[in-house]
Amino acid sequence: MSKDTSLEKIILGLDPGTSVMGYGLIKVKKQDIKLLQFGVIHLSKYASHELKLKKIFERIIGIVDDYHPDEVALEAPFFGKNVQSMLKLGRAQGVAMAAALSREIPITEYAPKKVKQSVTGNGNASKEQVAAMLKTLLKFNDAPKLLDATDALAVALCHHYQGGKSQQSSKSWKAFLSENPGRIK
Repeated sequence: MSKDTSLEKIILGLDPGTSVMGYGLIKVKKQDIKLLQFGVIHLSKYASHELKLKKIFERIIGIVDDYHPDEVALEAPFFGKNVQSMLKLGRAQGVAMAAALSREIPITEYAPKKVKQSVTGNGNASKEQVAAMLKTLLKFNDAPKLLDATDALAVALCHHYQGGKSQQSSKSWKAFLSENPGRIK
């Protein structure tokens, strides 16, 4: 199935997690944005981390094969205090990336603040504020109980608003510390 991607594009947004992983799909045709699907992949029921990673890979491949996205956008992991949690989250993200790359789909990562800024205009918006804005922008009524799904939709929408280009800058530790004073001990 071939389509002219200059006319329309499907974007898969992912919010990686090890207990719950959110996904959201939008179709963009010029400036018209249509919600295709969004939801979560429940992973807490699987006993081992390895089995969770296998399920992430299988589910992302399934979503990719069902919807044929042109691009994938992921929320980049944020800096956390628990090294083990960060490692597990990084693995989950890597497996999701590998699933998309196995189908030769380009991937872009966005920082959580960039996603919130793109959707709400406030980089410190709450998950509930992001969900409320998405309900308005994408015209859906029922927000899911788990906000990982709307977070993933926000990543897809951010990707569209950014023109498919991550706005990553190489900041110094000094800049990071000044932006995150609560993390200094």
